[in-house]
Amino acid sequence: MTHDHDIVLRPTPQQTQAALNPPAGRNGGDLVVETLQGLGATTVFGLPGQHALGMFDALRRSSLSYVGLRVENNAGFAADAYGRITGEVAPLLLSTGPGALMSLAALQEAAAASAPVLAVGSQVPSAGLGGGRHGYLHELRDQQASFRDVVKSVHTARTQSQIPSTIAAAWESALTAPHGPVWVEIPQDVLLAQTELPVVTAMDATPDEVVPRPELTAVAAHLLANARRPAIIAGGGAVRSDACGKLLALAERIDAPVVTTFGGKGAFPWEHPLSLQSWLEDRHTTDFLEDADVLLVVGSGLGELSSNYHTFAPRGRVIQIEADAGKLGSNHDCLGIHADARLALSALLETVEPRQDETAPERVRTVLAAVRERIDAQELTLEQRLLASVREALPDTSPSFWDMTILAYWAWSAFDARHPNTMHSAQGAGGLGYGFPAALGAAAADPTRPVLAVSGDGGAMYSIAELATARQYGLPVTWLIVDDGGYGILREYMTDAFGEATATELARPDFVALAESFGVPAVRTTPESLTEDLAKSFAEPGPSVVVLPAVLRMFAPTHL
Repeated sequence: MTHDHDIVLRPTPQQTQAALNPPAGRNGGDLVVETLQGLGATTVFGLPGQHALGMFDALRRSSLSYVGLRVENNAGFAADAYGRITGEVAPLLLSTGPGALMSLAALQEAAAASAPVLAVGSQVPSAGLGGGRHGYLHELRDQQASFRDVVKSVHTARTQSQIPSTIAAAWESALTAPHGPVWVEIPQDVLLAQTELPVVTAMDATPDEVVPRPELTAVAAHLLANARRPAIIAGGGAVRSDACGKLLALAERIDAPVVTTFGGKGAFPWEHPLSLQSWLEDRHTTDFLEDADVLLVVGSGLGELSSNYHTFAPRGRVIQIEADAGKLGSNHDCLGIHADARLALSALLETVEPRQDETAPERVRTVLAAVRERIDAQELTLEQRLLASVREALPDTSPSFWDMTILAYWAWSAFDARHPNTMHSAQGAGGLGYGFPAALGAAAADPTRPVLAVSGDGGAMYSIAELATARQYGLPVTWLIVDDGGYGILREYMTDAFGEATATELARPDFVALAESFGVPAVRTTPESLTEDLAKSFAEPGPSVVVLPAVLRMFAPTHL
């Protein structure tokens, strides 16, 4: 009898010869890039530093494509977007101390958005590990401690022999549902030392799937089939797990209205008769969801934004499908199903009995009409016009990346993403500066289609250096900068709360002239010409900038 654990894969004679005679001139950095290649990586992001030079030297001996950004945090945002767009691990190469720490805000966003980023950073020489105060350049008492509360897992390779297995373990962690960022660190001397170890070949770090328990899906199917007023909230987990087709099939089988969260944009067809769209910051939508006797939540933790700032109080049964076990029932009592959204919806589709409700589309139309009436009463035609212009100009399959700016907050609720996994923002962690570098990462993943980035002038200043990156790599990103002379949403928040704003007004450059100084074509547009100017930019190869001077307002909140 043969057992699986008795099977040993034997190398071929050719493999044995290659292993016995590894190429000369390799170092520990080669083991890093060879492992990444063996795991399937094709593109890496990063920024070199003194302790990390062994990794960067090894890149020239590899087939990996390197995209170097000008600020580590922006490199992290680019890797985040690459991971979101491809669903694959995005390697991020960093140096020790300041270089590593500069990535933390981006890694927090990747964690909040479940983006699979594998950050590989250098460390001080091995003698400095363990908290000794040797005075090395970039030395921290415990570099891992800075990352431990941000990423999914932290890993250290202290010797060259540990590098392949350490990176493979981190890779598996990044891809285990829910996806997320991980941190690997390797001492400088380990990266620089010559190695006689054989070349790393193909490796397998495929994680186990998170499969739903059948007794839970059986109960969920029974509740949904017998509900009088079922409804569905679809979050980012539905998009990441490629569950959108199954979501549509389930909604149509049980005639359940669907609202998508801001992270779940595109998970459900915007104009479908059962689509409540994404108006989660609206009391009409909140009331509708509270009235559901069975509410299915797919791939969302019902956090602050998805619950209308925690004012949502469901009165019926809640079924929550979530790959992150820590989010199950964390905000509302529920029948919690710890599972990948696609696998759980597949199980429901196999067992749920169809139900018909001819009133569902009419109830959806009633809610959307009430939402429109509320918005129209606030005389916000400029904002709605600008969003419509962006939608008209942007090709349906082109991804868009939105910074924390008023037009983006509108887009969360009102923008039709048209396709899953095409609209992304920094609403997970909520930091500034995401839009443009993230768009660069998406363009690196697929340079055949134009990409849109949207920023305010305040957020744009975080990323100006990356105009050089866009030009250097010829990435097809159109950057729309809405210039209102300050931190517009904070100006509005402070004026509403305190009667006047403080520290929100900004001096800023001539963005058109600045972009052109980088060799990036730029144009100053108007609300009337925005559609045409964006369309022209999307049609041209390489990067471009469109500057829109405009002061926008946010629609009134309903949670206060």
